[in-house]
Amino acid sequence: MASEGMSLKGLNAALNRVQRQFESVNTQLEELDEAAQSLSERLEQHSQVLEHQTHLDQMWLCLLEDRFTTVEKNLFFTYAVDTLQRCHSLVLEKLPDLVPTLPTVASILSRKSKSRRVHTAWESVLGALGLNHSDINALCAFCVTQGCQAEYYTPAKRQRNATGVEPLIRKVVNSDVLKNSLLKAVRVVDAEKAGSIVSNTREEPKPTLSIREQFGNKILGK
Repeated sequence: MASEGMSLKGLNAALNRVQRQFESVNTQLEELDEAAQSLSERLEQHSQVLEHQTHLDQMWLCLLEDRFTTVEKNLFFTYAVDTLQRCHSLVLEKLPDLVPTLPTVASILSRKSKSRRVHTAWESVLGALGLNHSDINALCAFCVTQGCQAEYYTPAKRQRNATGVEPLIRKVVNSDVLKNSLLKAVRVVDAEKAGSIVSNTREEPKPTLSIREQFGNKILGK
């Protein structure tokens, strides 16, 4: 009986050792899985950074080679400026109390990392216009590299030269980043123009108020 008791005790001890070893191996496997997942995420992020950097390099090369004709340069510059101005004006509409401190798009870009309100307004405007940070960077880069030589086209002059501007962008712009950003800029400007036309056609003259109505409004503070 004593021998059987010792054998059972030894078996339990052996089973406990095996259980502990199994738990240890299982813990190590979980740690390896977590490390592999972390490494995979870091490699994915690194891959995205490299891809983004490649696109940026292509964009800057496209801009610095300066293959655009004068008309192409002026058209693209005009749409880029109008889109950036549209972003700026919409942000100011959301933050009227900050108008004096946000005179330019550059001031918004500088402030958005420091002010949650500016950041939220900026992100909201970009989302509403269908733009992203890459688009803004591309449009700003175009203005920086081409602005000193480009001419801003008035609406009338733009109309004479803007026939088929989207096919033109697809044809002459080699950088995918710049191409997509300019195409979005054209759509932003065209959408704003269409909205202005619709708004103007819907406006109706207000009926003249009677003397009684005018007096009543003054009393009510309307």
